[in-house]
Amino acid sequence: MNFHQLHIFYTVATAGSFSAAAQALHMSQPAVTMQVQALEEYFGTKLLHRSTKHMELSEAGRTLLPFARRSLELSRETDAAMAAFSSSLQGRLQLGASLTIGEYVLPRLLGPFGREYPDISIMLKVMNTTQILDEIASHQLNFGLIEAPVDHPDMMLDAVMEDELKLIVPADHPLAQQGGEVMLEDVLAYPFVLREKGSGTRQVMEDVLHERGIDPGSVRTVMELGSTGAVKSAVEEGLGITMLSTSTVKHETALGLVKMIDIADASFKRKFYAIQLKSALLPMSAMTFLSYLRKRQWT
Repeated sequence: MNFHQLHIFYTVATAGSFSAAAQALHMSQPAVTMQVQALEEYFGTKLLHRSTKHMELSEAGRTLLPFARRSLELSRETDAAMAAFSSSLQGRLQLGASLTIGEYVLPRLLGPFGREYPDISIMLKVMNTTQILDEIASHQLNFGLIEAPVDHPDMMLDAVMEDELKLIVPADHPLAQQGGEVMLEDVLAYPFVLREKGSGTRQVMEDVLHERGIDPGSVRTVMELGSTGAVKSAVEEGLGITMLSTSTVKHETALGLVKMIDIADASFKRKFYAIQLKSALLPMSAMTFLSYLRKRQWT
């Protein structure tokens, strides 16, 4: 018995077929079948009952499955622990990232990572969460980075970074003239420019309002826009105030185009998540990149 065989068995069991497992593992179907048969020969019992129409686990297979899952989890933990010591990695890293992460967070982290690991080539796709899940499922991406947790039966989530939304107002706004922190009740008296419904940024704001017993529908929203850049431009023009990730407005605040203000009685924090297939083992280059992200939090 070896770990590779356990990984193949687990993938077949969770994928539901040899053909689906072969696609996920980038192997031929006969090779997958051969490895499962070798495992059955090792244990001296059938692990899977196969027919032309379906496949199901035997009693022995059901007993083995949690051990195979644990071995996969231990392998991931081992790779994550050893990633910090990997200094001469090579390979191609394919990942997807949602808008805020891909356009505002990763660009300033990819440069230092590339200098530290010059032989790893990165292909980054910026897209919405649904597209990221689809491309991970079809094995076009190793993993994705998303702004809000999702529940998918074939995927696993891992919180890798933290983020915080702050109140963003025009430079000459009355709230900016007060100096210091403001109260949430005072903030909600002003019109807002927000991202579209369903965006991760807007969801964080609405979740916090719900926790405070405030109906998000009561917020006076004068404009809904489909990108963070458009929201920032609207705020600069004095059309309203907004809540945005601190990582998206560093340039504008440095130039004095907008002001970032703390709300004294409310905190709008969230986590960013790495998402991957449960049955997949990430390459060491990917584990090293995720370890790198965890160590580099921003303020």
